[in-house]
Amino acid sequence: MTPRLKKTAVILFNLGGPDSLKAVRPFLFNLFNDKAIIRLPQPFRYLLAQFISKTRTKKASGIYQKMGGKSPLLENTVAQGKALEESLKGKDSEYKVFIAMRYWHPFAEETVKEVKKYNPDEVVLLPLYPHYSTTTTASSFKEWYLLAKDIKVPTKEIESYPLDELFIEAHVETLMPVYKEAEKYGTPRILFSAHSLPQKIIDDGDPYQEQTIQTAQAIVSSLEGNIDYQVCYQSRVGRLKWLEPTTDAEIKRAAADKVPVVVVPISFVSEHSETLVELDIDYKNLAMSLGVPFYGRVPTLSCHPLFLEALKKKVLGF
Repeated sequence: MTPRLKKTAVILFNLGGPDSLKAVRPFLFNLFNDKAIIRLPQPFRYLLAQFISKTRTKKASGIYQKMGGKSPLLENTVAQGKALEESLKGKDSEYKVFIAMRYWHPFAEETVKEVKKYNPDEVVLLPLYPHYSTTTTASSFKEWYLLAKDIKVPTKEIESYPLDELFIEAHVETLMPVYKEAEKYGTPRILFSAHSLPQKIIDDGDPYQEQTIQTAQAIVSSLEGNIDYQVCYQSRVGRLKWLEPTTDAEIKRAAADKVPVVVVPISFVSEHSETLVELDIDYKNLAMSLGVPFYGRVPTLSCHPLFLEALKKKVLGF
């Protein structure tokens, strides 16, 4: 009799995004009602989240209208999950990939129910956030453990992978075609654009900024020649002091220096509003209006084979 294969549930964590224009406001509320995002006690966080989501709905809806009325993040994540599951076939365990979004469907609560039905012998928590932050990975893990108390099997956490060799190699392969095109217009400046965070969160010990810089430096070290580059930050909200320099400020500096720009979405591995609208439309328009000689945006890693191989090795413990 053939022994039963060990069953491993791989949980892919991602931010989530509204699946319709009606979902924009509740999505925003869920985001800003997270204690990891706004560090106020209740009921003050609830009231502020209600206010922010109400006042930002119109602007955010306009962004999602430019993408067909919804976020493509779930479809991107599903494709990554299917590709990862396929790559894990034929191993000494049975692997099934599940998706848990933080702020919209499928929520971790929904995913926990599916994992219970699967009845795994082991769980692997795998964030699609390459760089660890209390606002992303830690928040997702905390929510998982709160809801998955009844899943009493060994659980392995993959916290981050900013210097993973295959992850870096995938970035280099994705970057080079755009960089070579930019060289036709002069010596390019690479802008490694990461999602911003309030400076206070970094000052409190969050390693996110340090890890994004580590990734950028590793990519540049893999390139030939004296590379002009800058790590910068996008998508700030509110009046707090956020990480600097900002991506738009760096585009303005590139315009003043008359250098071509190659933008790498270094903290994003899936396409969504920050890449398809903020980088591809808003910042491109800014660059063109200022006379930047070339503006090229590198695609996210998405289902790049080397990135998927990196994730597979993380799951397998290599």
